[in-house]
Amino acid sequence: MPAMWVQLTGYVRNSRDGSVLVVAEGEEPELMTLVDYLKIGPPMARVRNVLVSKAPYEGIFSEFSIRF
Repeated sequence: MPAMWVQLTGYVRNSRDGSVLVVAEGEEPELMTLVDYLKIGPPMARVRNVLVSKAPYEGIFSEFSIRF
């Protein structure tokens, strides 16, 4: 379930080491839905680990985007 479907803002970015960084802001239930999705991953992905760090809401994003 892409983050835009669950009313989150932030971004996703692939790292050079093959990992994926997701920074997301939103309500707790929607964030947990995203975390659950990330633990499974999209088809053809291999998810080894999902690390979650909580931080205070800052409201700095207006949309969810893909960064390169």
